Amino acid sequence: MGNAIAVSTDHSNAAYDHLWMHFTRMGSYAHARVPTIVRGEGTSIYDDRGKRYLDGLAGLFVVQAGHGRAELADAAARQARELAFFPIWSYAHPRAIELAERLAGHAPGDLNKVFFTTGGGEAVETAWKLAKQYFKLVGKPGKHKVISRAVAYHGTPQGALAITGLPALKAPFEPLVPGAHKVANTNIYRAPVHGDDPEAFGRWAADQIEQQIQFEGPDSVAAVFLEPVQNAGGCFPPPPGYFRRVREICDEYDVLLVSDEVICAFGRLGTIFACDKFGYVPDMITCAKGMTSGYSPIGACVVSDRLAEPFYQGSNSFLHGYTFGGHPVSAAVALANLDLFEREGLPQHVLDQEGAFLETLRRLHDLPIVGDVRGNGFFYGIELVKDKTTKESFDAEECERILYGYVSRELFENGLYCRADDRGDPVIQLAPPLIADQSTFDEMEQIIRGVLTEAWTKL
Repeated sequence: MGNAIAVSTDHSNAAYDHLWMHFTRMGSYAHARVPTIVRGEGTSIYDDRGKRYLDGLAGLFVVQAGHGRAELADAAARQARELAFFPIWSYAHPRAIELAERLAGHAPGDLNKVFFTTGGGEAVETAWKLAKQYFKLVGKPGKHKVISRAVAYHGTPQGALAITGLPALKAPFEPLVPGAHKVANTNIYRAPVHGDDPEAFGRWAADQIEQQIQFEGPDSVAAVFLEPVQNAGGCFPPPPGYFRRVREICDEYDVLLVSDEVICAFGRLGTIFACDKFGYVPDMITCAKGMTSGYSPIGACVVSDRLAEPFYQGSNSFLHGYTFGGHPVSAAVALANLDLFEREGLPQHVLDQEGAFLETLRRLHDLPIVGDVRGNGFFYGIELVKDKTTKESFDAEECERILYGYVSRELFENGLYCRADDRGDPVIQLAPPLIADQSTFDEMEQIIRGVLTEAWTKL
């Protein structure tokens, strides 16, 4: 016992000494307190000094139903007392069965098979592996490559990271899984062509996928991975007709369409599955985050009957799995969360309020530093620029000094937890809990206005 470490009562020191935080410049806290959040209630979070912040990011696009929902905590406790754990490797348990049936009921088309994971990156990894094995089972073993979009983020596992379109995130871990290729995204604010015609731009962007399939060879391409609204880069919604054209292309070349809804599912855009909002039926849906409103971790890959069919024949099996996939406690919480969604009409609330949210954020257009406000549902990005007329962006030094050195810190200091990000062009991202209302929107706008007004003077 001589090597035992005493537990510190100073959370900030212990966080720096022992807790390796994710995607964090740990050196930033060598001489600074680590922000420590201890409690949540509704759309608010509180730190260890009692200060309140508006949760403008729903934790990490996760806490759909808001903080402090006792019914979700109670569902976890009940299930843990009954059956805390059992794997779904050749066995089943009631909550996994019930949740799979529930998700299949919400999914469009023939997406009736649910493969559980513990998070979104694992769901994306699952979809790529499934696509590869599927084509081997149906006699097309050469189809293994995938196509995704520039700047898109799809997760941190080696396969999901290869699908991700952010070179700086990938470089430290290369070589990655081969076979992942990128095409243009749907950022019409910086469209290289058809910037004044959304429908033509959508057709152009979709056709880039067809060109990439032809370039790689249709016999080598297995799947296309697309988010309904792309996260990284600052919330790029699809132009009109984009997904209809993508679906046509995938059908023509026998390529699977994967709708990566890790962020966009479970009410974030106003529907349980975001593909429904934009009127397309994918072959697979990857999802996680909002399925439990963050009260317990779980993810899933929802798969069409057509893709599942060869795996259900004879001695075939999908050679893939996770110890904690479909965890009983997480599945119970997900069921309770979906009950809450239905009882309180949270997806409809988003549909009813998304216009007001967008219009509130658009007030910020009168600031010289705000170039674009875009997104969908309760998921928006505010792009910051040096020149509104030319759309000139910040250079690397300015991003470091203004976005990270000032805007990110000051938003938090002024009581707004959100994301200031330069994966792509510099943006502020907002995705509050789905219970947010006009008072929440106004508070966000006022805090952002004050910080950006001051930031402009520092350029």
